[in-house]
Amino acid sequence: MARPVYRYQPVNETPDKAIGILLPFNNSSNARPDTLNYASGSISGKQLFAQSYSTEEQVISNLKNLLLTRKGERVMQPLFGTDIFDKLFENNTLDLRSSLKKTLTDDIEYWLPYILINDVIITSSEDMHTITILIAFTITSIGANLVINVLASENSLIVTDATPDLELRPISTDGLL
Repeated sequence: MARPVYRYQPVNETPDKAIGILLPFNNSSNARPDTLNYASGSISGKQLFAQSYSTEEQVISNLKNLLLTRKGERVMQPLFGTDIFDKLFENNTLDLRSSLKKTLTDDIEYWLPYILINDVIITSSEDMHTITILIAFTITSIGANLVINVLASENSLIVTDATPDLELRPISTDGLL
């Protein structure tokens, strides 16, 4: 069951026009210092929040938003998000890692159909208290190959900035380590 995809201009051909707002919201735009971030209005006609000017920037922001949102957290969209937080307190086994890989792939395919998942590699720390998730993906509209890392522990969930996929990541036959 796929949801309808509403298309917008996938590639920004006019780089002087913003196509979205970057996350997190507490980052100020270049026009405002952090101390004035939440003040109303703007300085010299600039925007209040940092905005994205490329499809790649916006896709990365959308993916971070999906990964950091718990299912049931978003108002009027209870299925939006992932189950990473719910899986953190289960036994750190191969079954957990394979179900987490499946649910992440399914959630990304459903909510962000313009992202093609190339690989999901899940590793656990030696003390079994943290999980590292490496997601290699392609942005279909522009063909960019990127990797994003998620560090999940009992206290926090950290999503790194995406980096180009240079095939320097560990390779496994089943995607689970």
